[in-house]
Amino acid sequence: MTPPSRPRSGRLPVRLRRAPVAWERQRPTWRDARPGLIADALERARARPTGNWYVVGATGELRPDRPLGRTVAGREVVLWRDATGRLVAGPGICPHLGAPLRDSPVRCGTLVCHWHGLALDGGPFTGWEPWPAHDDGVLLWVRLDDAGGEEPTGSPPVPERPGADRALTAVYTAAGRCEPEDVVANRLDPWHGAWFHPYSFVDLTVVGVPGADDAFTVDVSFRLAGRLVVPVRAVFTAPGPRTVVMRITDGEGEGSVVETHATPLGTDALGRPRTAVVEAVVATSGRRGFAVARRAAVLVAPVVRRTAGRLWRDDLAYAERRWNLRSTGRFPGRA
Repeated sequence: MTPPSRPRSGRLPVRLRRAPVAWERQRPTWRDARPGLIADALERARARPTGNWYVVGATGELRPDRPLGRTVAGREVVLWRDATGRLVAGPGICPHLGAPLRDSPVRCGTLVCHWHGLALDGGPFTGWEPWPAHDDGVLLWVRLDDAGGEEPTGSPPVPERPGADRALTAVYTAAGRCEPEDVVANRLDPWHGAWFHPYSFVDLTVVGVPGADDAFTVDVSFRLAGRLVVPVRAVFTAPGPRTVVMRITDGEGEGSVVETHATPLGTDALGRPRTAVVEAVVATSGRRGFAVARRAAVLVAPVVRRTAGRLWRDDLAYAERRWNLRSTGRFPGRA
C-alpha cells in the first residue's frame, strides 16, 4: 500500500480513495508498534507533574440548581457554583451525619443538605473544607493533594486549545475497569487505529515517533462514507501521566485538539480499579461553513459524542484487557 501523501491545508478536505485496500490486506503494523517504544513513552508521561489536579467532568454538566458529584481516587467530590458564580469543590460527605451532598440542591449559590438543611456557601464550615477547583471553560478540575502526593500548583496543566470564539466543543465521558496508565498506553499506540477502528480510520501511517519533542506524528484519513475520506496529519503527546493530547497540524481542522483525560475513580466491589475517560474535542476550521456548524453546536456536539463513544467502546476494551493481563502477570509488553 502506498502511504497517503501529507495533507495540505486550504484544499478541499474530502478525498476519494482511488485504490482502497481491504482491511486484511493493509500493511501489518505490529513490527512498528514496538512494546518498548510505547512503554518508554508511557514511563516519561508518568514522570511528568500534574500539580495534583484531576479532571472531573465537563463545564456544561454543572447546572445552577444542582451540584455535580464525582468520585476521584476513592474520594467523594461535590462541585457547584457559589453566589458569585465561582466554582466550588469539596468533600461530597456532609460533615453532620454523612449525607451524600451530590443529591442535595443548590439555592442562590448555597448547597443545602437534603437530610437536615446544613448549608454550605463554599467556605469552611463545621469541619467541611473546600478543595481547590478550576473551570477552564471546557472541563472542570479539582486538586486533591493527599491523592496526588506531588508539589501542588495553583492551576491545572490545561493544554493549549483553539480560542473559544472560534471552536466547537464536545465532551464525552465513559468509565472502565483499568488504571489511568492503561488509557494513556492505548493513546500512545497509534498503530492500532486502522486495524482496530476500520469504521473510522484508514490509510494510517506513523511518520514520526518520540524524539526530542516526545511526540507521535500520524498521517491518517477519517472515513466519512464508502470511499470518501478526510486526510489529516495529527500529533500525539502526553503532557502528564493522565492526559494525552492529539492535535491536528495539517489538513482539515488544522489546530483542532482532542484531549483525553484519565481520572482514577477508585475500586469496585471486587477491588478492581475503575477509571473515567473524559475526552474533550475542541474543533476549529478556517472554512466559512464551520461558522454555521458552530452556530448549530447543539446539534453537532451529540454527533461528535456518539463518534467518540463508538471509538471508546473499543479502546476501553483495549485498556481493560491491558490491565487484566498486567494484574495477572501475563502482559507480554513492559508494564
